[in-house]
Amino acid sequence: MKLRQAAAAAKTITAAEAAALVQSGMWLDYFGTINQPDAFDRALGERITQLSDLKVRSTLSMRPRAVIEKDPTGQHAHMISLHMSGYDRRLHEQGRCSYTPLNLGEISDYYRRFIPPVDMLILKARPLENGGFNIGPTNVWLRSIMERARLVIIETCNALPHALGEGTDIPISEVDYIIDGDDSPVPELPNAPVTDVDRAVARLIMAEIDDGACLQIGIGGMPNAVCAMLAEAGIKDLGVHTEMLTDGIAELYRAGLITGAAKALDPGKLVYCFAAGTKPLYDTIDRNPDLSCRPVEYTNSPHIVMQNPKATAINSTTQIDLSGQAASESDGNRHLTGTGGQAQFVRGAYASDGGKSFICLPSTYDKKGERRSRIVFNLTQGNIVTTTRADMMYVVTEYGIVNLKGKSVPERARALIGLAHPDFREGLERQAHEHRLIPRGFRF
Repeated sequence: MKLRQAAAAAKTITAAEAAALVQSGMWLDYFGTINQPDAFDRALGERITQLSDLKVRSTLSMRPRAVIEKDPTGQHAHMISLHMSGYDRRLHEQGRCSYTPLNLGEISDYYRRFIPPVDMLILKARPLENGGFNIGPTNVWLRSIMERARLVIIETCNALPHALGEGTDIPISEVDYIIDGDDSPVPELPNAPVTDVDRAVARLIMAEIDDGACLQIGIGGMPNAVCAMLAEAGIKDLGVHTEMLTDGIAELYRAGLITGAAKALDPGKLVYCFAAGTKPLYDTIDRNPDLSCRPVEYTNSPHIVMQNPKATAINSTTQIDLSGQAASESDGNRHLTGTGGQAQFVRGAYASDGGKSFICLPSTYDKKGERRSRIVFNLTQGNIVTTTRADMMYVVTEYGIVNLKGKSVPERARALIGLAHPDFREGLERQAHEHRLIPRGFRF
């Protein structure tokens, strides 16, 4: 239900005047990624000690937030994240930020049904000649927030790329206040370096990707390596229906490898709900009719993902146990990120005609100078399961690839031990036998 009426006429005010509208106990929404406000945030930071019990909801903060930095003791404001960046993670470790567990594709419904009304929504947007605004390549759940916000404030930013799609324009009639922004450069997200392990994993995945596959690719070195190898493999008529648009996907598009010709939904269109990366990515998006920025309930819902044949989801995790559970969000009780769209794309890809889901990870990692296995008998205490063992399809490390669908627990354990680093296989085998995960006399 919409809580507020459209504004009679949007009023231009300063960032300080906008910040003066904030009262103690309010819920503010900074939206997310490259659309988070800067001028407003700095102005609010200057008066944060005058306020108390202020809650600021955000997603993937890409710059430090003054509302937090100007409140070092955390007595005045607290952040609530729907998906964490590195900055948000550091705040979480300091007790300054909390996470809301969710599937990313369900957030629009959360705003409409479960999340309390938002007192103020403040976001950056690009002014249009018709007096409205373009939000750039961050569609996600904007429409649902606007339906539930008591005040909508736009901070203008001409540096945002102009994204085409569904719901990427905001009529001025839906805006209450406008802040003239400073047009600071759009924040960039550097690409993780690609390692030899990443390339080894990518080579194994490559053998399973067919002409006409419709890709969802996550973020990180391994997905980047897959994109780089796809550019060399000559696979034809790739499509994209993804949550996050990354530099790797944009490079495939610029190379002419993404045509979308085999897609059942949005043929010829590269579909995504938000983008974060470097300037070449933003330049590729700007006014590009081949790219369609859509709401997250459209990009991530499994019943929509499955409608494209050969939906192919490629995502990373940090730990897998011998039954096939993937923990992608935490290191024990240390929170790392969020569920995001992983679980939904795993299910959507599996349900697609000819679809495949890949969860990839290096076999080991170093912690305090000690090499440890990412394939384990039991998940680390406190670890959060992101993809259940019932949902797991392909698992890939640098030592191999296995499809767990249809395999019993003993078969899974044997297969996953074979993907572990050789130094850990004997210990994993011993644990599996001691705890009867692999029964005595197991032969099939």
